[in-house]
Amino acid sequence: MVFAGGVLWGVNATVSKLLMADYQADPLWIACVRELAAGALFLACAGATTPKLLAGAVRDRRSWPQMLLCALVCVLLVQVAYLSAINWTNSGTATVLQTLNLLFVLAYVCLRDRRLPGLREGAGVALAFVGTVLIATGGDLTVLKLPLPGLVWGIVDALATAALSILPARLIARWGNLTVNGITFLISGVVLVPFVRPWADAPQLDGMGVALMVFTVVGGTFGAFWLFLGGMMRIGAMRATMLGTSEPVAATVSGVAWAGAVFAPTDFVGFAMILAMVFLVR
Repeated sequence: MVFAGGVLWGVNATVSKLLMADYQADPLWIACVRELAAGALFLACAGATTPKLLAGAVRDRRSWPQMLLCALVCVLLVQVAYLSAINWTNSGTATVLQTLNLLFVLAYVCLRDRRLPGLREGAGVALAFVGTVLIATGGDLTVLKLPLPGLVWGIVDALATAALSILPARLIARWGNLTVNGITFLISGVVLVPFVRPWADAPQLDGMGVALMVFTVVGGTFGAFWLFLGGMMRIGAMRATMLGTSEPVAATVSGVAWAGAVFAPTDFVGFAMILAMVFLVR
């Protein structure tokens, strides 16, 4: 389930790139539409499977400030930053940069426990740093090969994704994945509506465009979250993180096959270094 969820997320990155490149879909429009639609799917499933948890979460006013914070940081910022990074670069690069979230989680854990990184963790940090430099410069430190906005959005996405693994933990433990995802996705989509006006600024989609949008909502968002989180509950966060490396691999392969992404040898070396960091930073 975790592996399949990661693959769906990776393919979803390339599908989003196709929507932006071939149909001129704005990243904010994609984020708004799929957050509203996926939020509705999560809530429908929560209402059908865990109605008491859903009703309890809605009535519990003390949970709403944290729900709002998670909606703004863990959903809205993650979605917008990720899509913007894909728009400026490509699905593979954006997904690998997102993997740097483990460094921010490590920093949080070290500050919380008042300790320094261990030897393995330090090696992972060094690999991630060198890998990111290689991706950004192509090995020539005097030139920035990667567009600066793409690099910045990728790092912002990594920071927000790190928050995703920390902030909603208590809410999910109390109210369940479906309820928390449904409420936070819906709030995030509603927040974007006045700025995006999705009914007015919708791109012109043909049959293939509609199919891509259906996939990004049903498979790439709802299905990916359901599979990944469901699998993580069964095998634990550590093994899920390792198997989650299927996401950047799927994004890179699908980006080359479907979106015409081109990578230099230094890109693949940088990707390998960052993925190696995943197995060192635990």
